[in-house]
Amino acid sequence: MAIPISAQGYRKLEKELAQLKEDRPAIIQAIKEAREQGDLRENAGYDAARERQGMNEARINYLENRLAQSTIVDLDKLSGSKVVFGCTVTVVDVDTDEERVFSILGPDEADHARGSISFQSPVGKALLGHEVGEEVTIVIPRGNVVYEITKIEFRGSSIVEG
Repeated sequence: MAIPISAQGYRKLEKELAQLKEDRPAIIQAIKEAREQGDLRENAGYDAARERQGMNEARINYLENRLAQSTIVDLDKLSGSKVVFGCTVTVVDVDTDEERVFSILGPDEADHARGSISFQSPVGKALLGHEVGEEVTIVIPRGNVVYEITKIEFRGSSIVEG
């Protein structure tokens, strides 16, 4: 299954992958040095280095798989009247009148603190395909929330650059 990602998000994952691969020799060296200290059963340095190696390799595998599954979407070429990947949508909670703004991006780009959510999140899934003026009921952990879509924008690559 192809997973949409912005060009900026793809480059960020590539950069992280390159850094993790660059870290491999230092991790191997740390394991070697810890092994030279003797008894491995009670060697915290060895255990820590092996754990770091395992986490590093797991992340490398994840990133390689994710990049292979990704389809780059040029955010500067998007337009339309419906909520889609890459748009920024403004909604108002019909119960509280609280306004929220969400940029709909891929799971590896989502950063709730910066206002971007994954198209795979409950809110992202619920908003996809809807237009301005529509009300959308979203099931979230604290219950149901009803948002009215008040604006859909296509800001292009600026939504991921910050």
